[in-house]
Amino acid sequence: MPLNRIVVVEPSGFCAGVKRAVGMLEQALCELAPPIYCYRELVHNRQVIEQFTARGVRFVNCLDEVPEGANLVFSAHGVAPQIVEQARGRCLRVLDATCPFVARIHSKVRQFVAEGRTVFLVGHRTHDEVRGVVGEAPGAVMVIENPAEAEAVQVAPGTALAVVTQTTLSVADTAKTIGVLHSRFPALATLPQSDICLAVRNRQLGVSRLAEQVQRILVLGAQNSSNSQRLVEVAVAAGADATLISTLDDLADIDWQGVDQVGITAGASTPESFMQAVINALRRLNGAAVTRLRVATEDLAAAEPSLAEGDDNGQQRK
Repeated sequence: MPLNRIVVVEPSGFCAGVKRAVGMLEQALCELAPPIYCYRELVHNRQVIEQFTARGVRFVNCLDEVPEGANLVFSAHGVAPQIVEQARGRCLRVLDATCPFVARIHSKVRQFVAEGRTVFLVGHRTHDEVRGVVGEAPGAVMVIENPAEAEAVQVAPGTALAVVTQTTLSVADTAKTIGVLHSRFPALATLPQSDICLAVRNRQLGVSRLAEQVQRILVLGAQNSSNSQRLVEVAVAAGADATLISTLDDLADIDWQGVDQVGITAGASTPESFMQAVINALRRLNGAAVTRLRVATEDLAAAEPSLAEGDDNGQQRK
């Protein structure tokens, strides 16, 4: 059975925070003398990193690798205050590309800790975003990865508590974990709106709707992209056969027998160029027609939280 229909869900691909970070590094390349350093991966996508590396950007995992006085970009995932202080101590000229949604979580953690609360952070311990948020108050932030950990966590009686989440989690899974925490700690303070960013929520809604139309879904994104991995999980939970596609070579591993239509979505750090390359490769198989499934209209600029919203000092952290 030939592949005859490709359904591309919209919105897909770059979110506003990724566009902002990529734009900042693009501008830095135009305006600043090389070399330009970036602490950790700017965004979790190999194509993006390889393109910037080819243009002379040096990605580092330790500030000791950066010469004093050099130009440094902080990634979209944010950094711990200790990294900010290290950069200041080395007289580095810093451009902070932290996503506004992530910066909002940092701000609220500082506020909650200033109120004397212990903060539960729902997220993945090894993710760059979580490491940065924990760094705001290492002794007062407890990472909770799943409902089982929420059931098991222990705090001293009378402890004032709050909860925030990583911005790129599964909406459904996060609700379960927070539900357990609320059942155990009814006075738990929360933010007035979801910590999971609008773009991530829209992409999860999109893949759920896509699963209603097609059985096979390709999620375009990097292996180390949290939001892309969550899209695969959401698609599978909705009953689809979902595969993460990180390179064009991954398409060769797919068994197309019996597949006459396929759905495509992309994580929030996946560039449009890769999406188009995958679509073109699939069309070459059998000349399949491309249709679009729009589930939301994004005005992410309007949806971005103010970086000063609820901050303890009303200013961006530099």
